[in-house]
Amino acid sequence: MKLLKLVINGLPHFRNEWEIDFVAQQRVDQFDKERLYNVFSNIYVNKAISFIGINASGKTTILKAISFVMKMLNNESINNIQSKSIFDDLNDNQQVIITTYFYDGHNVNKLETSIGKEVSDVDGSEKLVIQDEKLWLKDSVKIKTKKSLYDFDKNDLKEKRDKNEKYLMDDVSIIVAENKKKNMSLFVYDMLEWTDHNILNVLARFPKELLTFLDPSIEYLECSLKEKKVDIRLKFYGKEEIIINNPRVLENYLSSGTIKGLGVFMSATFSFVESGYLIIDEIENHFNREIVATLIRFFMDEKVNKRGATILFSTHYSELLDEFDRNDSIYIVRNKDGIGVENMSNILKRNDIKKSEIYDSDYLGGTVPAYEAYMALKKVLSSVVS
Repeated sequence: MKLLKLVINGLPHFRNEWEIDFVAQQRVDQFDKERLYNVFSNIYVNKAISFIGINASGKTTILKAISFVMKMLNNESINNIQSKSIFDDLNDNQQVIITTYFYDGHNVNKLETSIGKEVSDVDGSEKLVIQDEKLWLKDSVKIKTKKSLYDFDKNDLKEKRDKNEKYLMDDVSIIVAENKKKNMSLFVYDMLEWTDHNILNVLARFPKELLTFLDPSIEYLECSLKEKKVDIRLKFYGKEEIIINNPRVLENYLSSGTIKGLGVFMSATFSFVESGYLIIDEIENHFNREIVATLIRFFMDEKVNKRGATILFSTHYSELLDEFDRNDSIYIVRNKDGIGVENMSNILKRNDIKKSEIYDSDYLGGTVPAYEAYMALKKVLSSVVS
């Protein structure tokens, strides 16, 4: 399964309907084809997608929404998905409509899911329910242009949610039947829960090359689970082996950047193998710029990322934008009377302009802290010392 487009309407705190297009929107030339992934025909998707904005602009909320949809598509009950917190402020009479376009290997699918809240008459507890849902599909051979990719008519309707159907729970998508029939799923490695907790999240025998890249003083690092206990064996060159039973103790021996790097690069490797999706919030945390840039380059390198895995990440670091040759892989996030997200290609048509300078200049609007806020803070700090 490959995601093509995601459209969400009615989500709390957002200004209006918003969308994320995985498909390359700008013209694709021969050089671009090496850095994009060809899904079918002339349809290419970006393998690295960035969300950039100032503090509290809504970047994390957007990643949570994307993660929620991916896990819903993987047959998870929407009430068991951790990122369901994006619905916390939804009123009982409100509805969120999620429209997902994806490719299943033969057909382009359109899944429209309407989600609301239901209050129990017994104890007053709330839960999310899928109130309505429809699935359309059409053969990809019929799609001749990108413009027609998302066009569906009534003849393409394959299934409609039947509220009287007993086999399907009211918080599980109808896509479950298609997934089972086609043995279809998304591989998603969601690192959102690790944003504020820098702890090793992968147990493995880490490749020597990765260890050398992150910390050349490490000879080997092996982590495994034995009888429900973590067994970590760490050795630095010229020193005795260290045995640890708690991943948190690694902080006494390895830098925060090395610990995060081990988890992120191993997760990226799993994504490469499974043609999956890696989601990271505030990617620059604990990393220097070159390590982050290397990770992004690996995703865009067809020799490394052979199966079209995709990394989706948020950042405050404008210099990272210069790693992207294309504007359509960058989303600008602003929060003014509600969260808004806009693809950079809709604002900036030329790809050859240095993106970090455009972003930092506030040419795009709302991408740097307000001057008035800066002056007010300066005044307060100046008054501390008389």
